Amino acid sequence: MRDSHPTDHLDRSLRSFLRIAQLGSVSKAAEDLGLSQSSLSKQLSALEQSLGQTLFIRTGRGVSLNDAGELLRQAIEPAYSRIDSAIHAVRQEHGIHSGTVRLATVHTLSYYFMSDVAAAFMSTHPGVNLSLLGRSSPEVVALVESGKADVGFVYDSAVDCGGLISHSLFDDHMCRISARHEAVPSTDLRHQDLRLIGFPPHYALRRMIHSSGLQSGFVAEVETIDAMLRLVASGLGDCILPSRIPDTLLHEHQLHKYPIELPSLQRRVVAILRADRDPQALTSRLLECALRIAQSV
Repeated sequence: MRDSHPTDHLDRSLRSFLRIAQLGSVSKAAEDLGLSQSSLSKQLSALEQSLGQTLFIRTGRGVSLNDAGELLRQAIEPAYSRIDSAIHAVRQEHGIHSGTVRLATVHTLSYYFMSDVAAAFMSTHPGVNLSLLGRSSPEVVALVESGKADVGFVYDSAVDCGGLISHSLFDDHMCRISARHEAVPSTDLRHQDLRLIGFPPHYALRRMIHSSGLQSGFVAEVETIDAMLRLVASGLGDCILPSRIPDTLLHEHQLHKYPIELPSLQRRVVAILRADRDPQALTSRLLECALRIAQSV
């Protein structure tokens, strides 16, 4: 087995130093890099010893760069950015025909948008493994922030982190779904006492319903649309879901879809990526595919 070259260790240490500086925390940087905190601390100590300078000031909330650290950051950050951009450009130029793209998406999108995106992407990248993670909105954001997902499809109301880049896809309008056939359904829900079946409180759709001022009581909470529709079919209550939920799915449960005019219930679907990393070639191509399909939605 070939021994590591000293420059390998230096490159690793410098990149680790940059990540600590960007996050302002050794523990957060260790988690981000997949290292133990003690291992990363040893890397930092070895780098500081080789330079004969400390690089950070320890604070109650983490670490911040001292003068020497800031000088080092200014010197190496542009160089590493150019290196990473060059690698990214080479991969884009020659194409990647294998690998894995990890996509996190809110549950609702898997019924009417994700299937189109996945089919279009896989038709041109048959050798690629597309790993789909269905989660709640906060969980999608957390997966992208932590680097456990390459890209996320989520509602913009859930994105409040400056470390992410958002790309608008399309606007989603909500509808009411019921087991009852209503010849003249009301489209104004503001003064109705609805019995609703919905997602748990931390889901973006649930928060939107609450913030709209609807006088509604939630009689059941579920984490999947299939379970929600089964309970609606049993007559327990109605639910509010995106109007793009396929009619064929509702017909299977003998359910009816009714539009909502008041209050205005809509949300914007966005694609999110980490701002501090250039996306891999496959991730960029998946995003391009999603943006193209979103234009036709």
